[in-house]
Amino acid sequence: MKDTDPDTFLALASIAATLLGTFTVAAVFYIGSDTHRRPGPSAAVDDYWRSGMRWIFAAYSIPMLVALAFAALEPVWGAVTFIALTGVLVTTTVSTVRHVLRPDGPGNSRDLKVNEWATAVGVLVSAVLPWALGGWVPSPPFFIPSLLLVLAAGFTSTAALVLAEFDADTGSTEMAASAAHDDSA
Repeated sequence: MKDTDPDTFLALASIAATLLGTFTVAAVFYIGSDTHRRPGPSAAVDDYWRSGMRWIFAAYSIPMLVALAFAALEPVWGAVTFIALTGVLVTTTVSTVRHVLRPDGPGNSRDLKVNEWATAVGVLVSAVLPWALGGWVPSPPFFIPSLLLVLAAGFTSTAALVLAEFDADTGSTEMAASAAHDDSA
């Protein structure tokens, strides 16, 4: 793999920063909304939402911070940053998978289950990919596929959480309409 221009890493970092910023704003508005204040189906589902948001923050942080480290610092610092943040992401992945597997968790949502397993595999692949491609001491270009994979996993997880919330709203709206219809009968 040929050497990569620092501008490539800066472009990747800016994309990740944009997605992280957008997700942060959405999370702040969600926390301040009535939707967040309504009781969830169970405490386990609420725990999953918090765990999922932590996972997404970690996932967007990796391509942003690692790319910045590779663009501005010696390559060893980019690799150290990647290893440290990947450790955080693996830990949060274990947490979200545990929440999906709980009987009273969000495991009845097929979209969340599929996304959870796909991103768990993606995290494991991205953790070893630089060394699988570049050998024992991979150069910075060998980290790019992992950074893109984590960025894509973060995006799909964001979409899955948003769609699950829409599904929850639709379900509660349908239940309220059904209850209103039963009361009128």
